[in-house]
Amino acid sequence: MKILRHTCLAAVIALMCGLAQAGIPIQHWVHASGAKVYLVESPSIPMLDVQINVDGGSRRDPAAQAGLASATAGMLSAGVRAHAGQPAMDENQLGEAWTDLGAQFGASASAERFSLSLRTLTEPELLRRAVALAARQMAAPAWPEPVWQRERERTLAAMQEAETQPATHAARAFYAAVYGQHPFGVEARPHTLTAISVADIERFYRRHVAACRAQITLVGAVERGRANQIVDELMAAIGEHGCPVLEKVPEVEPLKAAVESRLPFDAAQAQVLIGQPGIRRDDPDFFPVFVGNYILGGGGFVSRLTTQVREKRGLSYSVYSYFAPGLHAGAFQLGLTTRPDQVDEAVKVATDEVARFVAQGPTEDELKSAKDFLINGFALRLDSNRKLLDNVANIAWYGLPLDYLETWKDRVRAVTVGDVTRAFGRVLQPDRMVTVVVGGR
Repeated sequence: MKILRHTCLAAVIALMCGLAQAGIPIQHWVHASGAKVYLVESPSIPMLDVQINVDGGSRRDPAAQAGLASATAGMLSAGVRAHAGQPAMDENQLGEAWTDLGAQFGASASAERFSLSLRTLTEPELLRRAVALAARQMAAPAWPEPVWQRERERTLAAMQEAETQPATHAARAFYAAVYGQHPFGVEARPHTLTAISVADIERFYRRHVAACRAQITLVGAVERGRANQIVDELMAAIGEHGCPVLEKVPEVEPLKAAVESRLPFDAAQAQVLIGQPGIRRDDPDFFPVFVGNYILGGGGFVSRLTTQVREKRGLSYSVYSYFAPGLHAGAFQLGLTTRPDQVDEAVKVATDEVARFVAQGPTEDELKSAKDFLINGFALRLDSNRKLLDNVANIAWYGLPLDYLETWKDRVRAVTVGDVTRAFGRVLQPDRMVTVVVGGR
């Protein structure tokens, strides 16, 4: 068995590296239901990964019921009703059915997406049964009240525990200040969870998990004809949900002034978060910002922030920065922890370095090193079925060109010092940052 696992792993790595070198052919079509389908045939491994994304992430939560999307995703595995002549199954029976198939099916909710994921072997009978069970689970989730009561209590207990951590308070204050009234700034709290009923969960599921808006990504050992049959079965399970019109989500507003929040907390280390709204994923400066941030704070021990904050002054063990682009302007975030008596110095050093980078940009040597690292590591972004699936699903979600993965290295290679300097000068305003410090008195 160990030899088989090693052989399969070697085959996956060889396959993905080959795809990265030779280009990844993504087939795309629109299903009769209106769902958009993206397929990468990968016949070397007898495995199939399927991901279904719909516009049903937490940005769709009513403010008074924040946490509804995540609750819906969590409850999808709580059993199925009797449906189409098949008996009901509780959560234990459903879990055992998936175990018997050696397959996995689950749901999750992020800020923007509600996702359903299936992983199965492609031996014909196993594949047929796995797809049928996934379709059954999608068509007739049970939403049992006792399970929701139990899961809500577990979540409330986890929330109570999280309140003892300074990072919880830092993130809450940071996102509220960066996003303001935008849904990205709203957090699930005990009172919003207690306002959610199983009827609300079922209503949310039927409203948002609709075939007409689905984006389906398949990566594995299936050809197009079989892939379309799989999509037929899965979309039939949610086709009766119709296609309700969803309200437009507002854009993230830029900050008009700097915001500083200092919250006392009895902890050995102070949590510091600094940032502001960043860019959307479709921003034309995505690649200059992506490469530039590797130099600023995304490159670990070789980044400027680490050099200035950790190496030269010993103010923090770890400091980072990143952008979170999406359908809306996700946050630019800089984070570090430091002793409470060093907070002022650490904040000044970090913000001064951001301001210097925005004004001057990187050096040619820094840019070359960053591009070399990113390009040479590109194959690691595709070295498993799961990673390839995630990349193709992102192409679908953000409407990127189908040759995006084939041209990725060229786009990185084309970034210049001038591009990075111009992009950071446009995107970031160092005099209008949110600064949150939790810790000390």
